[in-house]
Amino acid sequence: QWKNRKDYAVSLVRFYNPDIWGSQEDTHQQMLDLQAGLPDYDYLGVGRSDGKTGGEYSPIFYRRARFSVDDSGYFWLAEKSKLHTPGALGWDADYPRIATRGIFTDKATGKKFFFMNTHLDHIGVEARHNGAKLLLEQAAIHAKGLPVVITGDFNAVPTDDPIKVLTDKTDPASVIDSRALAQLVYGPEGTFHDFGRIAFEQRPRLDYIFVRGAWKVMTNAVLTESQGPLFPSDHHPILADMILL
Repeated sequence: QWKNRKDYAVSLVRFYNPDIWGSQEDTHQQMLDLQAGLPDYDYLGVGRSDGKTGGEYSPIFYRRARFSVDDSGYFWLAEKSKLHTPGALGWDADYPRIATRGIFTDKATGKKFFFMNTHLDHIGVEARHNGAKLLLEQAAIHAKGLPVVITGDFNAVPTDDPIKVLTDKTDPASVIDSRALAQLVYGPEGTFHDFGRIAFEQRPRLDYIFVRGAWKVMTNAVLTESQGPLFPSDHHPILADMILL
């Protein structure tokens, strides 16, 4: 239950102190709790059910002292006619799925980048394939030529179709798995553990930080901490240390 792990989740973020991060499956109450526990962060995002506070968010949290937001928006992973229809089910998806995007300026350097966060459908074959394509298309439109980061729970292992779509080198809009670029990789590969119910060696890798453009990836880590049987989430968080060149 969230009430048993919310303080742990907040402490994890405070300890690792990321400048910017995406999360998935956040309810409105969880968003309120995260805001209360993490006052140095603002966020972008809305609930996927009604475009307000209903249903799960896929938010982008960012440190307000570090970044300003130049542009932001969100869209549903659905046919183009339903991109901005709250609660839209795309193709053969099992649930509505939403993506959150923003262009950020680093206040220290003036450098800008595009960041997108999402949660891909876990059932629909069409929805998974077309959703991955849509992410690249929307990034190409809204990034305005800037370096790109796309984070999320993609409900796909590296050999699955959605990851192949996202990393297809023949597509000029494709992205690269930051883990493959990292100078140091830390932790196991698997990220989904279902609150420890999945054996360590059987945990699939479903979560990624993808990049395109002028990024130097120093580290990519899968964080496996727990407090005995208590986990902050049913997925291990991913942390990447990257330099915008």
